[in-house]
Amino acid sequence: MSTELVVPGHRGARFTHLAPSLGILLGATVDRVPHAEAIADLRTGRRLTYTQLWQAAARVAGGLAEAGVAPGDRVAIRLPNGADWCLAFLGATLAGAVPVPVNTRLAPPEVAYIVADSGAFAVIDDAVPQGRPIDRSGSDAEALGALFYTSGTTGRPKGAMLSHRALLSAAEQCRLALRLEPDEPTRNLVAAPLFHILACGMQWIPALAAGGAAVILPAFEVGAWLGAIRDERIDVLNGVPAMYWQALHHPDFARLDTSGVRRVSYGAAPTPPSQVAAILDAFPAARLGPGYGLTEAACVTGLDHDDVLTHADSVGTAVAATELALSGPDADAGVGQLLVRGPQVMSGYWRQPEATAAALDENGWLHTGDLVRLDDAGRVHILDRRTDLINRGGENVYSVEVENALAAFPGVAEVAVVGVPDAMMGHKVGAVVVPRPGSTIDPAGLVAYARGVLADFKVPQYVAIRGDALPRNPGGKVDKATLRASTPWGPPQLSHPRGTE
Repeated sequence: MSTELVVPGHRGARFTHLAPSLGILLGATVDRVPHAEAIADLRTGRRLTYTQLWQAAARVAGGLAEAGVAPGDRVAIRLPNGADWCLAFLGATLAGAVPVPVNTRLAPPEVAYIVADSGAFAVIDDAVPQGRPIDRSGSDAEALGALFYTSGTTGRPKGAMLSHRALLSAAEQCRLALRLEPDEPTRNLVAAPLFHILACGMQWIPALAAGGAAVILPAFEVGAWLGAIRDERIDVLNGVPAMYWQALHHPDFARLDTSGVRRVSYGAAPTPPSQVAAILDAFPAARLGPGYGLTEAACVTGLDHDDVLTHADSVGTAVAATELALSGPDADAGVGQLLVRGPQVMSGYWRQPEATAAALDENGWLHTGDLVRLDDAGRVHILDRRTDLINRGGENVYSVEVENALAAFPGVAEVAVVGVPDAMMGHKVGAVVVPRPGSTIDPAGLVAYARGVLADFKVPQYVAIRGDALPRNPGGKVDKATLRASTPWGPPQLSHPRGTE
């Protein structure tokens, strides 16, 4: 059973003014702002204007064509963050091919699987090819624009097929959610990996559309991140909450002038209200824009700046041209699996018809696998991944709700909640806690606090204190499968308050 919630005025809408393809978008930006800075590669020091970006990408396209790459062929990209990554992606596009970003952290057998599964004709993992400049990008908005592979937390990675329309619609939805003007130049700091849809689709491509600069770090390192904000006149930031927490607690932050930062977005993990308030204080001139998306639909919801404190536990309402629905037995009560429909949604999984049929129904709804609550204003509150739901003796425990509660306990830097197998109850609630530097966490004190803010069946029976950061996938989300497998829980030290277990 499903209950549909539609954003007024957006049913079935499409962005008719968008460029039909990424290649045409790039060409239009070059015509408009040929001398504007497009890329600043902070690893190599290389800087490219839009004219230089176009010329270099066209030479890469020519090099691919001379190597035998034909329109429609897949080109795997396994390069570090930087100008060459962008040139490889655009070069494949201008050659009429399909870029396949590959996670650089994968082991060789995992890389080999993605290359084989995508049927990649070429792999760019060293120098980008060079040849006579060409542009075969075409203008078919429904043509395959890129294959982004999922992180594979529920099995083998699957290639999400994103059309040019999907990529450019997500960029437009991001712009609207952040209330950026169509041609408002930005200097966007990209510290997340470009092989992930967050950095590529929600930071770099929107910058291309606006004629702004993508200032690219090889990886997130808090000192370099703060230095880039200062030295590169950054005005748009995007990241996971842990990045902001590290930045705000770095000794250099107090001396940083943040008055030029105009937009701050975050997502992929719960953000306690206290941290939201700290971000607001730290970036007083910025509009905050938390949101939610996934590989299969890069931009789904956004929370308005005016709601970030009063509704810090929400990821916002549907972005433009997007419909939301719920499925499941509790959908009428506002709780269920989130369904999404809109132009940013993938076309399906590459060569996996069964997985596609399970994720995309005949009416075009993407079944996200995320359990959510929708409030009366249409705001989405993430409760859990459907696969991470904890069924404790017949009671559903949503890990995000428990994590949000525990995150407010003094001294907690990070927390993740998972189900610990139990012969009688099915699962019990386990919490893995990372203390802030210089702090210690007393498990008994944490549980006593939890009993005051949570229903008794949601209170953790297991508390593991972890000395290093929580494991995360490339999108910044906690890798709970790894966490469950690697945490030494031992016997439960904390019994149920009613003594019934």
